Amino acid sequence: MPLKGSLIKGIIHLKDALTPEIDNVKAQENVLQELLVTAKNTAFGKAYDFDAILTSDDSARSFAENIPYFDYGKLKSEWWDRVIDGEENVTWPGSPDYFALSSGTTGKKSKRIPVTNDMVSAIRKAGIKQVEALSNYDLPTTFYEKEVMMLGSSTDLNERNGHLEGEISGISASRIPFWFEGYYKPGKEIAKIDDWDERVDLIAKKAKDFDIGALSGIPSWMELMLEKVVEYNKADTIHDVWPNLQVYTSGGVAFGPYEKSFNKLLKHPITVIDTYLASEGFIAFQKRPETSAMSLVLDNGIYFEFVPFHSEHINEDGSIKQDAPSMPLSQVELNQDYVLLISTVAGAWRYVIGDTIEFTDIERAEIKITGRTKFFLNVVGSQLSVNKMNAALMEMEEQLDMEIPEFTLSAVRIDDEFYHHWYLGTDCDRDDERLANVLDELLQEANKNYKVARSKALKGVKVTTVSPRIFSDWNGLQKKKGGQVKTERVMGEEKFKIWEDFVVKSRE
Repeated sequence: MPLKGSLIKGIIHLKDALTPEIDNVKAQENVLQELLVTAKNTAFGKAYDFDAILTSDDSARSFAENIPYFDYGKLKSEWWDRVIDGEENVTWPGSPDYFALSSGTTGKKSKRIPVTNDMVSAIRKAGIKQVEALSNYDLPTTFYEKEVMMLGSSTDLNERNGHLEGEISGISASRIPFWFEGYYKPGKEIAKIDDWDERVDLIAKKAKDFDIGALSGIPSWMELMLEKVVEYNKADTIHDVWPNLQVYTSGGVAFGPYEKSFNKLLKHPITVIDTYLASEGFIAFQKRPETSAMSLVLDNGIYFEFVPFHSEHINEDGSIKQDAPSMPLSQVELNQDYVLLISTVAGAWRYVIGDTIEFTDIERAEIKITGRTKFFLNVVGSQLSVNKMNAALMEMEEQLDMEIPEFTLSAVRIDDEFYHHWYLGTDCDRDDERLANVLDELLQEANKNYKVARSKALKGVKVTTVSPRIFSDWNGLQKKKGGQVKTERVMGEEKFKIWEDFVVKSRE
């Protein structure tokens, strides 16, 4: 039995056994208290009288009643522009050393999100918690000796006005602890390369020098990297190159749509562990193999609130109405979509991160991401969430024996009638009209609101199949390849026309 792996596994299991279960509600109360105390003398804390909130009978209620909701645009224009300009003690003590650049799925100009040392520390602690949770998985001792391929954005951060800028994956990788450096691949030199294609080419050339046991990264980019490694090394599967690969830590988007095409690259199944790491913080990770749901990180610098995701609470642009009710963890229910709000050690306050979630287990605070507030297709009352879209496509994959790792759609008007036009990324040869009929039927079975819409103003479904590569090329055009950018699952009419023009040119 390998001594090193046995020792590491033993330490992880012992740490897990000795770590007491936390009281989730109490942990959140403590986090809110710590945030308010730490930030009470900042400009934001003084403007919203954190001292008064701290001395109230119910700090959580007072906090919710006195602080408005902020999306990125509102928080930036009212507060973070001052932080970006170098002013200290604005929404958090001091000045951040980093700014995370994020355009997410929008493809618009990058957001600049403060990343304080407190946030870097919180992300690292959450990462350690995730490693400790590996004790819940049946992994062999040898796994703990293998290397980890972390495929994120470049760690070569840009200096600007006394701070460093990059995507959160690049910031995190640039701050890996010294004891992890021996496990970290592709290594510091390759990770610094800004050009994603060049970086992946080097990974493919050096792949046989690596002994990879785990992967970490966004599914779409990870799949493309694995394909390149397999192709370059003239292998049948990735296990022919990395025989000890056993774990994939997925993040950024739901893994479900990629599962079938991803598994085709494997010789045998591996353990997939979902994570929820955003530019604003490490929010949740999967703790146990019995479920794909993720546990919120409740005792580590992020205070969560939840707004019921009802149409009367949401503006047309996906923002929350200021009079929409919010609730703390102690009041949430099952079978309800919530808009997620976070307040953090990076100086985000009642911040609308843009995701909707649903609780699958309240006692364990386990959630699944159900969609994006802006990617909720509700034209003519169809009320389609990304989660429902993913579920229907996964069912169609099984029925028709095909892989559909990518998709996007929009509500379009044809002769004054509404249709949902889907573009499906697949290399499988199937009739588009048949796909449209099957998809339409599955959505009607899964969503009563969609079924009602189909009997009224929504006249039908159109499907156009394209190569999945068109989606990665589109994402690369919107932002550098391999970054945090993900495909927009729902596009507005104007963006959809640009997308369709792009598809036509890509096929020429």
